[in-house]
Amino acid sequence: MSNNSVCPKCNSEFTYQDQDHMVCSQCFHEWVPSEETVEADATDKVLDSNGNELVNGDSVMVIKDLPVKGSPKPLKAGTKVKNIRLTDGDHNISCKIDGFGAMNLKSEFVKKV
Repeated sequence: MSNNSVCPKCNSEFTYQDQDHMVCSQCFHEWVPSEETVEADATDKVLDSNGNELVNGDSVMVIKDLPVKGSPKPLKAGTKVKNIRLTDGDHNISCKIDGFGAMNLKSEFVKKV
């Protein structure tokens, strides 16, 4: 059984074909192999508030004061964040901010520097 397709969601190599679909045995994600590249292009782009594409390692600036859960002071507008990492989910930027520590941000509240 030579199957060269890996799961686009969890990158597992344990996939199998079910009629015209591929199925991942680890996360049960189903996809059509011919649509795999189109789906990956649509979901891989993360845009900032101005519509610029963000990539891992970029520097961004916070555009508005953001309340931080468990902290008495908000994250101020104009705070510069270096070396971001993109993640999946609602808060799609993972980073470390001086004075706050590790944090996840939404891309709609930052702009690329």
